[in-house]
Amino acid sequence: MMKKLIHNKFDKHKITGLPIAAFKGKIEVVTTHEEARSAVEYLMTQSILGIDTETRPSFRKGQTNKVALLQVSSKDVCYLFRLNILGITPEIKYLLEETKIKKIGLSLTDDIPALGKRLDFKAGGYIDIQNIIGGIGIEDMSLQKIYANIFGNRISKGQQLSNWEAEVLTPAQQRYAATDAWACIMIYEEFCRLKESGDYELEIVPVKEPVLAETVKETNE
Repeated sequence: MMKKLIHNKFDKHKITGLPIAAFKGKIEVVTTHEEARSAVEYLMTQSILGIDTETRPSFRKGQTNKVALLQVSSKDVCYLFRLNILGITPEIKYLLEETKIKKIGLSLTDDIPALGKRLDFKAGGYIDIQNIIGGIGIEDMSLQKIYANIFGNRISKGQQLSNWEAEVLTPAQQRYAATDAWACIMIYEEFCRLKESGDYELEIVPVKEPVLAETVKETNE
């Protein structure tokens, strides 16, 4: 059986032609305290979760917005907590601080402090893919490149700059948000499998030398 071929760096130009990967499970939008309690009750029964956040983009220099959406996914169900409506409820805070459940994310050094601007909490149980993926030789840090490298599929980023504080999140926004959280679980579990089994070959992509313009030496006669 052939080993999985992965690259230390994935060519971003190849991503466009890959098949789309999307979360196919159930998506629940959470806007009330009762829904939040029910969601956390389910999530607390899981051994591993994917986590991500979305923030309404700001196009004015110096202006930033608070996290609008917290998405937390199991392999089958993703809950979209609308923090711009709910804030961080006691139940959500408890989930964010829980240490027994693995919470897998990417660039958590950005997400956790951003969540902390809504409510101070003590983060527990988090694993940042960016901190471990080098263990199998992958140097890319973006979710899209890592997923394409490992699975040969493309995660669409088309909704990234959409309005995450809109009155109603569109189906496209919901699927995008859920996919990012779910993909973290998929990457982590495959990383663990490859790391333990050694069932992969790492191809080092040669560094392209910069093309230098020819220097034309002018002479004065």
